[in-house]
Amino acid sequence: MQDRVMQAIETISSVIYGKEHTVKLAVTCLLAKGHLLLEDLPGMGKTTLAHTLAHVFGLDYRRVQFTSDLLPADVLGSMVFEPSAGTFRFHAGPVFTQLLLADEVNRATAKTQSALLEAMEERQVSLDGTTRELPSPFFVIATQNPITQLGTYPLPESQLDRFLMRLSMGYPDAETERRLLMHGDTRHDIAALPACLLAEDLLALQQACDQVSLSDAVVNYVQRLAEASRQSDFISLGLSPRGALAVIQSAKAWAFLSGRDYLLPDDIQAVFPSVVSHRLLVRTELGTGKDPATELLSQVDVLQ
Repeated sequence: MQDRVMQAIETISSVIYGKEHTVKLAVTCLLAKGHLLLEDLPGMGKTTLAHTLAHVFGLDYRRVQFTSDLLPADVLGSMVFEPSAGTFRFHAGPVFTQLLLADEVNRATAKTQSALLEAMEERQVSLDGTTRELPSPFFVIATQNPITQLGTYPLPESQLDRFLMRLSMGYPDAETERRLLMHGDTRHDIAALPACLLAEDLLALQQACDQVSLSDAVVNYVQRLAEASRQSDFISLGLSPRGALAVIQSAKAWAFLSGRDYLLPDDIQAVFPSVVSHRLLVRTELGTGKDPATELLSQVDVLQ
């Protein structure tokens, strides 16, 4: 099964040029049962990555373009009166899918953004006194533009915390960009890609990741990192217990992809920046200008 996952990563990388590490982290997020936030400038391939992940993993896929006039019912669904039957019937919204792409999520108002909170945390939607389960597996991949751009609303901390990872695509290097320019838009290639896995396979892979063993030494390392974030002079909001759990959860999936059934400190370090950077609040007046997660990794010893 692991070979098929690596094949899936290679297949995705055949469309997402020069971003093999980002692709591996995105797959790690799915294996760890987490939601993914892709933050970058427009035109960097965020939507293409989300669409390709859904296709290669054989997941049902829906896309919602978030705008300032989008309402919660446009995402979750609503009760609609049917005159022929004389009753109200629930019309499911696009959230009832296996992979939901919330495109430019920070262009919607806070009220619409918060409509996703229950779905992301509980994998269910409560409307009109009725709770409806979402499909399994269920993932949200959200894209957002930098908050310095016009028409954006910053995501509240409670919303950010629902995302297991935050990744950035970044500009391609010169060779990769030239390859892209010579080939053209790679979105047209997605439909021709093989589906390397099915949704049932993904559920089995998630269970296998849960079985990765965790030593006391690795737990101590994560605890020291969390404590350092809470005592740091340049961080005003440190890592919560849920954030520390997210680090271990992601590291287990990374270890599985690396062919191991046990965790190493290297696994923690590989996923740590992507898991905690959006959970830490830096004091701007004391900040070093560096990524706070990278700073913590450099300050905390692996063994103590």
